[in-house]
Amino acid sequence: MRVSPSSIPEVLIIEPDVFRDNRGFFTETYHEERYGRFGITSRFVQDNLSFSVRGTLRGLHYQYPRAQAKLISVLQGEVLDVAVDIRKGSPSFGKWTGIELSAESMRQAYIPEGFAHGFCVLSETAVILY
Repeated sequence: MRVSPSSIPEVLIIEPDVFRDNRGFFTETYHEERYGRFGITSRFVQDNLSFSVRGTLRGLHYQYPRAQAKLISVLQGEVLDVAVDIRKGSPSFGKWTGIELSAESMRQAYIPEGFAHGFCVLSETAVILY
């Protein structure tokens, strides 16, 4: 697994290890200990599954007063995933970062507490898990 910062260092881009053979592939979408080594220690309290068509813009959403972190995966299609820092007093307050995620790349985005989240569907359709 490779993890790198986005243009906002707390928002991470995750490239999981994918094991492929003639039967297909296998990958872990989350492993508490392994992700924890990269500082991803959030307690995920809710999973959402969204199906949308090309051009759909969802967001920007945030949870208040109990902020939630998100781990975003695209199961089908491609999206531009966006995080906006809404933490007052943060050096990156008001700044945003965008990450292209697709089922083909299997990349994930980690968005910590204190960020608004949204996405725009780039493919004909997309299924997003977050």
